[in-house]
Amino acid sequence: MITINATSELRAQVDIWRRGGNVAFVPTMGNLHAGHLSLVREARKLADRVVVSIFVNPMQFAEGEDFDKYPRTLERDSEMLEGEGTDLLFAPSVDVMYPKPQAEQTRVEVPGISDVLCGVCRPGHFVGVATVVCKLFNMVQPDVAVFGKKDFQQLMVIRRMVEDLAMPVRIVGAETLRESDGLAMSSRNGYLTSDERAIAPVLYRVLTGIATKLKEGDTNLAGLQSTAAQELLDSGLRPDYVAIRRARDLAEPNDDDRDLVILAAAYLGKARLIDNLEVSR
Repeated sequence: MITINATSELRAQVDIWRRGGNVAFVPTMGNLHAGHLSLVREARKLADRVVVSIFVNPMQFAEGEDFDKYPRTLERDSEMLEGEGTDLLFAPSVDVMYPKPQAEQTRVEVPGISDVLCGVCRPGHFVGVATVVCKLFNMVQPDVAVFGKKDFQQLMVIRRMVEDLAMPVRIVGAETLRESDGLAMSSRNGYLTSDERAIAPVLYRVLTGIATKLKEGDTNLAGLQSTAAQELLDSGLRPDYVAIRRARDLAEPNDDDRDLVILAAAYLGKARLIDNLEVSR
C-alpha cells in the first residue's frame, strides 16, 4: 500500500492506474472499524484499484463539537487498510486540504436536503461535508465512490451534489454493518461507557418497531415518531429527532409513498448516535 500526503503525488499515481483500469474511492475520517473495512471490500469489488482517504475535516464540526477530541489513529488505521489490500492511502494535512483560512475557503452547499434533520441540529455540517467530498473527488478523480448508508442523509447530499455538478463519479451506498445486538458500527461508539453501551441498542430496536408498524399499515406517522422519541427518552437517550421520510429525497411522505426511511439521532452520554432503517409499506 502506498501512503501519500500531497495532492500532486496522488494525482500522478492515480493517473497511471486509470490508464489501464478504474479506481474506487472510500473517504473516511479514520479511527477505522469493521464498518469502514466493509466499505473497502465493497470498493474492491467495483474497481481495479482502491484509494482510501483519512482526513478529520474541521469544516464539518460546529463550535463545541468533538473535532479536537476526535480519535486520530493513523498508524493502526494504515495497518488495517493494508490488511484489506488497499492500494493507496491519502492522508492529507489540514493545510493541504485548506491552504487558505476557513473564512476565505470556497464552500459547496446542497440546499434543501442539507437543511433538515441533522442539518437543523448541526447547522453548517453538510456544507462542510459537501465541500470536503467535492475537493477529495477533484483530488482523487475516482470512477466510483463508496459511502455507508448509516449516514443516510450524508449519502443523499453527496448524490445530489454529484448530480447537480455533473461529476463523473458513480456513488454507491453500502449497507450498515451492525454489532450482534443491532447497534450500528460507528467511530463514536468508542465514547460510550460500559453502561451506555448496554443501552445504545435501544435506538435500533425503536427503529425496527416503527418499521413493523408501518408494514402493518399504521399511517399515523406523527404518532409513531412521537412515541419513538418518548421511548428513547425513557431509556436514557436524548433524541435530536425521530423522523419518517420519503427515501428518495427525505421529503415528508404522502399517503401513496411506499419507499420510506426511518431516521433518528440521539445523544447518549458524550456520543451522538445516528441510525436509519429503510422500509417499504
